[in-house]
Amino acid sequence: MVRDKLNNIEKATKKILNEARVEYIILENEGCCGSFLHRTGFESDALEIMKQTLQDLKDEKILVSCAGCYHTLKNDYKELFGVELDVTHTSQFFRELIEEGKLKIKKTSLTVTYHDPCHLGRHCDEYQAPRDVLECTAHLVDMENNREHARCCGAGGGVKSAYPEVALKTAQRRINDVKATDADLLVTACSFCILNLSVAARSSNKDNGDYLEVIDLSEIILIGIDHESE
Repeated sequence: MVRDKLNNIEKATKKILNEARVEYIILENEGCCGSFLHRTGFESDALEIMKQTLQDLKDEKILVSCAGCYHTLKNDYKELFGVELDVTHTSQFFRELIEEGKLKIKKTSLTVTYHDPCHLGRHCDEYQAPRDVLECTAHLVDMENNREHARCCGAGGGVKSAYPEVALKTAQRRINDVKATDADLLVTACSFCILNLSVAARSSNKDNGDYLEVIDLSEIILIGIDHESE
């Protein structure tokens, strides 16, 4: 699973929450939100998983770092089950912590650009929260194709599983957008985007081994926190 491959996002998020003195729990044996099955046509399997996840989460205040989970829990569960879950994406929560003065971050000298995940941007109309956070941590330079006009990373909708060549070519086009900004880092807020864009970044510089690093929003915040503590 993606969260197993990118457990650095969980570790960074936990460190940020601890830094801001936020009380939280992590569910044991946490189920999948059902997004992947739902979007690839396995409806009966998706509904079975979603019903169980709904029972586990319906009374909780939910914080997610995955844009796909956010879109699914926020919109699909409401459409399918008529239930509005109390779900927040980490970009929104981090901005809230910064605005309330609970999270102290020192701005670094890094130049970063931000990739808008489809699930967070086009599906949930959340473009500003990640940018507000990034403005506190680094110098943000947007790509020419950004916000609702951003290119997809190529991994969504089961494309990476069914058509890996298409997914890679799509991601490589996005990496070319990034290179045009001369950014030091590419930051995004979706684990699927990170995985696919990282593969494209490595493949585009496979000869010299020097490739663009793709990181989660939580990880750039940690850099700012570490600078603050120096």
